Amino acid sequence: MTDPDTPQDPKPAKPKRPQQVFTLVVELGRKKGDGLPDKATGAALIVYASGVDEAEAVRETVAVLKEADLSPLDVSGYGTLEERLESGDEIDPEERTLMDRALAENAVIVAQMNPFYD
Repeated sequence: MTDPDTPQDPKPAKPKRPQQVFTLVVELGRKKGDGLPDKATGAALIVYASGVDEAEAVRETVAVLKEADLSPLDVSGYGTLEERLESGDEIDPEERTLMDRALAENAVIVAQMNPFYD
């Protein structure tokens, strides 16, 4: 039985999980005012997004893209820098620079946009 006059120990703080950068490919549909080329039917974006896990990186990416009046349809994750290196991906210095920027700024960085045409 605890004494009501004795202060209770606060819950121990959860260890903060470090931010990581995830490589994502986002497929976009069309939306009025989206800024995609006139005859494009959609686009694919290569994105570097920070998050404590891939799910958070995806949520943040989708939110940012919707805020920019884009219409994300599907997101595919390709892992962190370490995971990509372990799987044999070659990552050039420019790509690493963008990943470092995404981590430093806790940001979503669109590295490349490829419009789709019928």
